Amino acid sequence: MEKKPSQKVNVEIFGDTYPFKTDGDPEELRRLAAIVDDRMKTAAKMTRSLDTRKIAVLAALQMANEYAELKKDYDELVQLLEDK
Repeated sequence: MEKKPSQKVNVEIFGDTYPFKTDGDPEELRRLAAIVDDRMKTAAKMTRSLDTRKIAVLAALQMANEYAELKKDYDELVQLLEDK
């Protein structure tokens, strides 16, 4: 199967534009960037800091927490299915 050529995609996150190359769906990359942008905007409202790095870390921690909760739920579901 022939590999798709990389495409350049510019996304905006928290007021900055980032150029990416992707072998995947550019719309998926834009969708993910929009999620990060939204999380950073939400994190910025929760803190008085204007430091973009601190806002990004807060957003990343919130996303990591959600991931950990989802992984725990997933692992519990898999265990339930294996026990049947």
